[in-house]
Amino acid sequence: MKKIYSIFFGLAVTLLMIGCGKVSNPTADELVVSWKVISNEYFESPRVKTRFSLTNNSESDLKPGTWALFYNQMPREVIVQPEQAEITRISGDWYKLVPAEGLILKAGETVELVYESEAFIIKETDSPLGLYFVFYDKTGEESSVEVVKNYTIESFDSPEQINRHKRDAEPIPNAGNLYDQNLQLSEVANDQLPVIIPTPFTVQKSEKSIQIDAAPKVLYEKGLESEARFLADHVGKLSGTSVSPIEANEPEAGSIYLSIGQIAVNKIDKEAYRLNIGENKTITITGSDPAGVFYGIQSLIALVPIEGLSQPRSPVSLPVIKIEDAPRFGFRSLHIDVARNFQTKENIKKMLDLMAHYKLNHFMFILSEDEGWRLEIDSLPELTEVGSKRGHTVKASTDVLHPAYGSGPAPDAPGTFGSGYYTRADFIEILQYAQDRHITVIPTINLPGHSRAAIRAMEARYQRYMAEGNEENANEFRLIDPDDQSVYSSAQAYNDNIVCVARESVYRFYETVIDAIIGMYNEAGIPLELFHTGGDEVPEGAWAGSPLCQKLMESMPEITDPKNLQAVFLKRTVDILKTKGIKIGGWEEVALYRNTEGKLIPNPEFAGGEVIPWVWNNLGQWADLSYRMANAGYPVVMCDVSNFYLDLAYSKDPKEPGLYWGGFVNARSTWQFAPYNSFNTNLKSGMGQPIDTDPAFAGLERLRPENAGNIVGLQAQLWGETIKGNEMLEYYALPKMLGFAETAWTKERIWENQKNVDVRKKEMDEGWNIFANTLGKRELPKLARLYGGFNYRIPQPGAIVENGVLKANVEYPGLVIRYTTDGSEPTMQSMVYSVPAEVSGEVKLKAFDMAGRSSRTIIAVPR
Repeated sequence: MKKIYSIFFGLAVTLLMIGCGKVSNPTADELVVSWKVISNEYFESPRVKTRFSLTNNSESDLKPGTWALFYNQMPREVIVQPEQAEITRISGDWYKLVPAEGLILKAGETVELVYESEAFIIKETDSPLGLYFVFYDKTGEESSVEVVKNYTIESFDSPEQINRHKRDAEPIPNAGNLYDQNLQLSEVANDQLPVIIPTPFTVQKSEKSIQIDAAPKVLYEKGLESEARFLADHVGKLSGTSVSPIEANEPEAGSIYLSIGQIAVNKIDKEAYRLNIGENKTITITGSDPAGVFYGIQSLIALVPIEGLSQPRSPVSLPVIKIEDAPRFGFRSLHIDVARNFQTKENIKKMLDLMAHYKLNHFMFILSEDEGWRLEIDSLPELTEVGSKRGHTVKASTDVLHPAYGSGPAPDAPGTFGSGYYTRADFIEILQYAQDRHITVIPTINLPGHSRAAIRAMEARYQRYMAEGNEENANEFRLIDPDDQSVYSSAQAYNDNIVCVARESVYRFYETVIDAIIGMYNEAGIPLELFHTGGDEVPEGAWAGSPLCQKLMESMPEITDPKNLQAVFLKRTVDILKTKGIKIGGWEEVALYRNTEGKLIPNPEFAGGEVIPWVWNNLGQWADLSYRMANAGYPVVMCDVSNFYLDLAYSKDPKEPGLYWGGFVNARSTWQFAPYNSFNTNLKSGMGQPIDTDPAFAGLERLRPENAGNIVGLQAQLWGETIKGNEMLEYYALPKMLGFAETAWTKERIWENQKNVDVRKKEMDEGWNIFANTLGKRELPKLARLYGGFNYRIPQPGAIVENGVLKANVEYPGLVIRYTTDGSEPTMQSMVYSVPAEVSGEVKLKAFDMAGRSSRTIIAVPR
């Protein structure tokens, strides 16, 4: 199939067919597609029945062999094909539907294509995305591409469409069960809420306040120039004036003074600070180090009334207060995947501002995956020329990557997120922006798995040099064994995404990329101290059919299982990084080894601090993996999927975007986590079944007290498969990220090690009630204004109508509930719910924030 580049630009272009006159293919406006989930519950094992409806509104019949429909969808193998068509999964989540020989879609007619696939589909984000038709001439060559404009995902209305087969115990959200869930919440007076989030270690707050009428001087001790500039910028925006910081040895009356001092809070002397706002209007921030000073500044900003965050305001009221604070964990990280769907430099910088405000200090930057390479490497231009672009092509293309996650046929089409990369200058700017906010950027280049983008790019390089007759250069950075016959399917359903760990050129590639990244850090004036190599999800079967890998194993008789070649790769990369003074991190798989019994165990070779595993799998009998790693001597970053995967959907509602393979994650999930005893807070399975924690986890390994220090910190994840653009990124992150920040910074909560199950639940519920009130009354209103405002999620209210009386509540007390009874959509002018009210007719409700943003509509349930 010949690649025709003209189809990539503007709207789809109709070409002339050789010797056949002008093609009269349908246009995008004439093709109508709808798709529906029929049932997830009709079969004895998990299987989903779905239906495409295709309507031809053109004046031409569509005949077999003249067209195909391409689309992306989370990989599900088709088990039963439609009667009049064939659906093929080409690669990953990229599918092709072609008509059967007897199907002629006549002008003005509709055809329905029912088919069955494995597993289940319960959300709109599971649906086919990025649909486009390709039309073919009589020779079988592509003649035109038409992006589907008229596409409908039919509603998910019935339980059989929304339940994940028959074992699904997670309730389908509706107004009634949301009301019941929210009954545990109650209003908490503002003076009983924490003054800021994350909650400080100690707070002494007076009932008095001070009024600041003009911009105060910003004074700072030598060595705190960066922190002073950051504060002065905020003071200037708050006051509407220009503020220049001044170096000084002591505070002046009415000034803000930044200094370093000997401070230890809860025996922690790193990132600790003391903030004092005095009655004399003098504000002092003393840190144990510059980071501590910076977090004191963030606490001061958090105390500013929300009205002052969006426009200059005078006077500004601040409480007379003394805060002493330090973090529970020195490593508090957010990860953002920009490889699956790209995020602009500006989006990343805004997220760094958000992270800094909530005192997160590491940013794990996912720069490569199967679906994209996002960082310019000057010496390997193919990585971005090929690996940063997605468009219509063939599987083995070395021009662009194939479409993924609905990116569509045109690499540069507006409103799509499949293509894009950061130039060297962009990346250096991000590094410096993060550094100014005391955030360490951890770059991630994923190897040996999740490497398809790099592989295709280096195959383009190989082909270019081979065409020039230069075989030596062609093989210099080649990543595959061309004779590999291994049969495997990765977690994302690729069979060509694993590099050949037996090729020396793989390590040459690795070191070349590392050296380029080191150069960017050096230019930014920042040392690269930690590199994350990914290393996850190398599938069973990888390397087993590679002659080069077989030869390597013959030279290493201790390696009898191809799976353990991953340890060989890790050893080589550890050695490469060690010579450069860089530590290596990776997902848990990098530190696991398959023993002679076939069990994956912590690999003793890399324990003791040489390798840092990021442990994500806490599902089922893997719930103790972080503790097994820590007890084996590894420094561990806990990334538990059931609590910290922010890209998992907030709920089972089919309109709620996100994945759900690890369950559902909301703000309570991130807040309700006990790092040293996570069994106590792992209360529900991914399918919604309650977990009786004591018997369920009785046989699993506990964290030994002497190894508690090996839990170095926590990380929240934002994987990008379903995240399209900045608004979705913020929606997924907020307010979940606030619960995470509280867990990572704040001292151990009273319930975390409570042995009595009933007492523990009561204490958790009481703690969550306070935090939920803080979100609704303080943090969400602030986020509506901070840094231009964020697109946080507003939950739907719960509501019932009982004997003609409306009763309603909301997940975050402080949000305003508005309702209508005439069938119209609630607006800011609709009736406010405050107490039970008599109603008649259908009651529609929404929750609103102070900025006028709202939840989706929900309809009250009669009882």
